[in-house]
Amino acid sequence: MSEKGRILTGHRPTGRRHLGHLVGTLDNWARLQDAYECLFLVADLHVLTTDYTHPESIRSNIAEVLMDWLAAGLDPERSRFVLQSAVKEHAELALLFSMLVTVSRLGRNPTYKEQVKELGLNPSLGLLAYPVLQAADILIYKADTVPVGEDQMPHIEITREVARRFNSIYGETFPEPQGLLSQAPRLPGIDNRTMHTSYGNAIYLSDDPQTVEEKVMQMYTDPTRIHATDPGHVEGNPVFAYHDIFNEDREEVEELKARYRAGRVGDVEVKRRLAKALNRYLTPLREKRREFAARPDYVWDVLYGGTARARPLAQATMTEVREKMGLS
Repeated sequence: MSEKGRILTGHRPTGRRHLGHLVGTLDNWARLQDAYECLFLVADLHVLTTDYTHPESIRSNIAEVLMDWLAAGLDPERSRFVLQSAVKEHAELALLFSMLVTVSRLGRNPTYKEQVKELGLNPSLGLLAYPVLQAADILIYKADTVPVGEDQMPHIEITREVARRFNSIYGETFPEPQGLLSQAPRLPGIDNRTMHTSYGNAIYLSDDPQTVEEKVMQMYTDPTRIHATDPGHVEGNPVFAYHDIFNEDREEVEELKARYRAGRVGDVEVKRRLAKALNRYLTPLREKRREFAARPDYVWDVLYGGTARARPLAQATMTEVREKMGLS
């Protein structure tokens, strides 16, 4: 293993990445490439846990994710992009791990409970066992660090439990990976709920300037403020949360906050200024993304090349696991 330590993290390929992904994960992943050996997983098997009826969309969604990753600064020269389904050892290790985890333990997973409730799902075995496959994704490469948000920490704990149980039965084999919590604030969607593709409340990295402006103008602000002359609340106001993150003109941001609190600026002006700042911020990302969109063969070569470089690591782990479990 690299002396730097090894990271495994990734996204489900559900389509274009939005600003929540950029702030919550991509910016952080790009920075971590200097400090860690990074493997970025395109987790296409995980998509099937909640949607297995649209296979025609998976390939195009993978391309969208890859273009956004590359535009956000993930570097295939320094990191490996891995297609989960193309490394069969992920699924094999998940099956073997499933023998070591009880159904009741998986049923207590708070993320599973929330998904079933929020999405109104009749959950599949695959959804229940999602953390077991995730544990296999991480441990097949013996990753010791996993960048996650607070909501994913229960999954990391299950991974650690699986590693401990395997090690206690079969001998020291896997590290117990540590969750590396993101310090980035959770970015609200334009309706002030969590930004999520299925909610229709996301601003995408690939949105053109007019679309960004239209979405910003729809944003939730301060519901207690009826007129532009009413004093407004800055705290908890999504428009100002975005200004704090994306508007690089700090003097303008502080001026707008002071005027808003005093009832001397309307929501329309605050939003228009945000749209301009946001489009300035996104311009270089859009330009890079267009370059990658014009080179689809390169985008796929990055994924296939990274997968080929990752596969020997997974194969070596499975050889060790089979021997220790009496399956060689």
